[in-house]
Amino acid sequence: MKNQRGRLRPRLLALAVSGVAAGTAYAQALPPSDGIQEVIVTAQRIAAPQSSTPVAMSVVSAEELDKLGLDTPGALSARLPNTYLENSYDGLRITIRGVSSNDPTEKGDPSAAFMIDGVTIARPQSQNAALFDVDRIEVLRGPQGTLYGRNTTAGVVNVITRAPVDRFEGAAAVTLGDYATRKVEAMVNVPVNDALALRAALSANRHDPYLRNGQGSGFRPGLDRDDRAARLSAKLNVNRDASLLVRLDASHDDTNNDSAVPDTNFYRGIDAGQPAWYGDSTRNRLTNRYIAPNIAPQQGFSHKTTAGLSAELNWDLGPATLTWVGSHRRFEHDYLYNYYYRVVPGLALGVVQPFHGDYVQNSHELRLASHGGGPFSVQGGLYWFHERTRDNYDFQGLAPIGLPPHYVFDVDPVVSSSRAVFGQATYELVPGLRASAGARATHDEKSHDTLIGYQQAIEFNPATDLRQPDVGTLSTNKTTWRLGLDYDLAPATLLYGSVATGYKAGGFNDGCAVGTTSRGAACLPSLALPASSLFYQPETVRAYEAGLKTRFWHRRASLNLAAFYYDYRNLQLSSEIVQANGSPAYETTNAGQAAVRGLEADGQALLGAADRITYALTLLDAHYSSYTPDGVHSWAGVKLDRAPSRTLSLGYEHHWMLAGGRLTGGVDTRLSGSHVLTIPSQLLVYRIPGHSASDLRLAWEPAGTRWGVQARVRNLENEVRPLTIGGTGLTVPSDPRTADVRLDYRF
Repeated sequence: MKNQRGRLRPRLLALAVSGVAAGTAYAQALPPSDGIQEVIVTAQRIAAPQSSTPVAMSVVSAEELDKLGLDTPGALSARLPNTYLENSYDGLRITIRGVSSNDPTEKGDPSAAFMIDGVTIARPQSQNAALFDVDRIEVLRGPQGTLYGRNTTAGVVNVITRAPVDRFEGAAAVTLGDYATRKVEAMVNVPVNDALALRAALSANRHDPYLRNGQGSGFRPGLDRDDRAARLSAKLNVNRDASLLVRLDASHDDTNNDSAVPDTNFYRGIDAGQPAWYGDSTRNRLTNRYIAPNIAPQQGFSHKTTAGLSAELNWDLGPATLTWVGSHRRFEHDYLYNYYYRVVPGLALGVVQPFHGDYVQNSHELRLASHGGGPFSVQGGLYWFHERTRDNYDFQGLAPIGLPPHYVFDVDPVVSSSRAVFGQATYELVPGLRASAGARATHDEKSHDTLIGYQQAIEFNPATDLRQPDVGTLSTNKTTWRLGLDYDLAPATLLYGSVATGYKAGGFNDGCAVGTTSRGAACLPSLALPASSLFYQPETVRAYEAGLKTRFWHRRASLNLAAFYYDYRNLQLSSEIVQANGSPAYETTNAGQAAVRGLEADGQALLGAADRITYALTLLDAHYSSYTPDGVHSWAGVKLDRAPSRTLSLGYEHHWMLAGGRLTGGVDTRLSGSHVLTIPSQLLVYRIPGHSASDLRLAWEPAGTRWGVQARVRNLENEVRPLTIGGTGLTVPSDPRTADVRLDYRF
């Protein structure tokens, strides 16, 4: 039966495609198209057409988000070449061209910056929020160390929301689907007068868990959804030359954090250090049957509250524009998580972890950019960022490995700050040929003050419990730079090349050095760790890239090509492990060297007035060049995580103009080669076989009305695979097949 299903899947997909295509014979003529619509982006911090921006990037428009049902960052992956945004139990994981970061703790930093309206969102736990009333999403691939700064060695994801406009408009949408899916979105834009416009938008989303509880506890499992969010924006034209845009947003998320299953749901042979994939049904993959021998599970939960205030001032000074972007954000997170916690091969325990975290961040950027009236253009500025974190969390259930019943982290606080000065200039050497150079000098500081408690109860008792300090300060300075050339090979063809560097700040792991004290606790020699284990070095990259962007066939087809090579040094790798002293912690280490090389090709074509094809092909070789995870075994040649050697994405869309309106059908599929997820500290390599993921959609827009309806099916194959695998064996699976219907109304 399994083999029959395997043979039927491609037949079903082929039937769906042919069914959509066959309808073209009955289609009425559509108005002639003017070609592919140009998209204005701000990838280089100034507005410019995407087709003339010399950076490898993808843009997802508001129209694409709506018609494809992409309402979280984690849903974008199938649309982006060499890019994976995947929601794990501990936050969003971003991987671009094989480069990612796995440390979600208050001390960790990402390798790719996630931004909303140009403001960095530091914590991965707050990044996978609802996408609503979005104008576009810009994804820049490759290091962006000059204009965007640290923690962009892999790239940048920038979500740009809609700003108020000078006309009255509104919209509302309701979505219903399986797994009791129900979504509501609404927006209204009001011009108050000639100088002031207001915009309000909200979103509410719910669906039942995709996971099944096979433990017999009766508790509700995770991979569910329950979030609400709202945004209020105001744009004030201060005078003819200056405008101020202010945004206030808030959200609340009540999902269940128990969103993982044991890695044994997908693999055998893990105890022997040789994970081997085996076939099973999607239902079994999504069922957690693990029963802990040491502790009873509790009902998992997650409560996230986010609030943010940002302001953007643009002032035209004549020869240049002055821009200031400032923000204040606060994120609070309470959760309870039930771990599948593999201690050693053949032995897994249950661990219950309650958590409370409070994160406050502030940032400011001041930028001056010339208008580029002649052959010379320049921009430069100052940047400041500060984050303060307070956490308290407790691992319960580790007594069988010699730890007390409660292993408590009391973090108060972790402070991270960054200051930078940057600039970039472009000069037209001859007509059509431009040279650019940029640099950014960054100073980063980190400090933490933590007590780690070995306790008999949640509350510390000095008569029975022991505390160790976990304190430290780290300062890092780095100058990153970029050199580039771009040439207008033809009126609609841009050729470019660049050499760029990037860096991610160093940091510290949990533990203490001999002689360290904090809040009355001293580091005992039996608990002390060497400096080589306590600190890790900054991550750096030098990237070489050449690309081509062209529009041809009377601008009805496009092709974007990029070839690249990265030389990574001290790549930061994190894993959740049991350290030498028996204490659970995230440990980050440096891999000596890694190499990344690849080729990307993507674009679209308008086939007549009613048909559109999109495509993306990637070839990637991302592997360690020099790395010995345990100091003995060489991992030279082992692939980096989430770096399939090849992927192919195809999309087809057709419009039928009928007497009563317009019918649109579409199909999208992504074919991926195999890739790996690794746990370097345990020398584990999990291979994920090649797979496909396909979506279908059908939309109807009646003529002369303000409403429309669309139906969508995602993951037609109904196959799931691991998105992330933690060092304890926790595996977050992808979503199963889902279907929904959406009704839109505009006024």
